[in-house]
Amino acid sequence: MRVLIARPMTAEVEARARSEFDVEIRTNTSVMSRAEMLRALAEFDVVVPTLGDAFDAGVFSQVPEPRCKLLANFGVGYNHIDVGAAMAAGVEVTNTPGAVTDATADIAMTLMLMSARRAGEGERLVRSGQWQGWHPTQMLGLHLSGKHVGVVGMGRIGQAIARRCHFGFGMQVSYIARSAKQLDFEAHHAGDLTKMAAEVDVLVVAVPGGAETHHLIDAGILAAMRHSSHLINIARGEVVDEAALIAALQTGQIAGAGLDVYEFEPKVPQALMDLDNVTLLPHLGTATEEVRSNMGHMALDNVAAFVAGQALPNPVGT
Repeated sequence: MRVLIARPMTAEVEARARSEFDVEIRTNTSVMSRAEMLRALAEFDVVVPTLGDAFDAGVFSQVPEPRCKLLANFGVGYNHIDVGAAMAAGVEVTNTPGAVTDATADIAMTLMLMSARRAGEGERLVRSGQWQGWHPTQMLGLHLSGKHVGVVGMGRIGQAIARRCHFGFGMQVSYIARSAKQLDFEAHHAGDLTKMAAEVDVLVVAVPGGAETHHLIDAGILAAMRHSSHLINIARGEVVDEAALIAALQTGQIAGAGLDVYEFEPKVPQALMDLDNVTLLPHLGTATEEVRSNMGHMALDNVAAFVAGQALPNPVGT
C-alpha cells in the first residue's frame, strides 16, 4: 500500500513511516493544492492530511472511485475534511485526539497571561528602545488570579484549560457545553453564551470548527463582554468573526485578545497587526517536538491498523 504524508514531520515520525510503509512525504510546508489532492486520492491507498488540506465535496466529486480508502488526519480538528463526502466515496477518516490536549491548553494560558498583562506590548516597547524605566502606573493590566473565566466548549481541551485556571489561578469557571460535565473541580454550566460573555473577565474559545460554530463569537457576543475583558481563541479562526473582533478592539469594546488561529489563516489582517491590544501567535498550539511526534505516531497507528485490516483506533464520522 502507498501512503502519502502531506507535510514534513518530525525526524522520529518520518523514520517510522519510512520503515513501516511505502511512503511519499511532501517537502512543501504549505497546504496541498487541488491538483495534489486529486492525485493523492487517485494514486495512494492512504493519505495523511494536515490542517488546511481541504478535502471537500468538490475534490471527491472529481475522483468518484478513489484508490485512497483512508484519510488519517494529523490533528484533532478535521473541519477541513468533508467527512460525509469522504465516507460516501468509501474513504474512512481518522484523527489524533488526546495528543494535543495539554499543549493546546498551555498555549491558551500563555495567551491569557500575555493579553491580560500586556506582555506582547511590553516586549515591543523594550525592543523599540523607547522604554524609560519602571513607574507605578506603567502598562497596568488585568490580574488573573481569582477572576472569572468562561470556556466555550468543554471537551478535552476546554477541560484542561479550565483545570489550569481553577487550580493554578484560583479562577471561577463557567462553561458552555451541550450538557453538564463531571469534573474534579467546581465549575458552572452556563446555559446562555451571551449571558456568560457578559459576566466573565476572560472568554476562551475551545470548540471545534465547522458550520455549527462558524462566527459563534460575533459582534453580539463581543458587545456583551465587559470593557475590561479579554477574548482568547485557540480553536479555529472561523469561530470568531474577525471583522467584528477588530472593531471591538479598535473601539475599546473589549480590553484585549489573544489569538493563535485566524479566520483566513495564514492571512492575518493588517488591522489586527496594527493593534497593540491583541497578542498574535502563529498557530503554536501543538508546536513542541514531543507533541508533534506523538500526533504523528497516533496518525501512523491509524495507518498501521488500516494496513493490517484491524479496527481503526480513532475513527471520526461513524
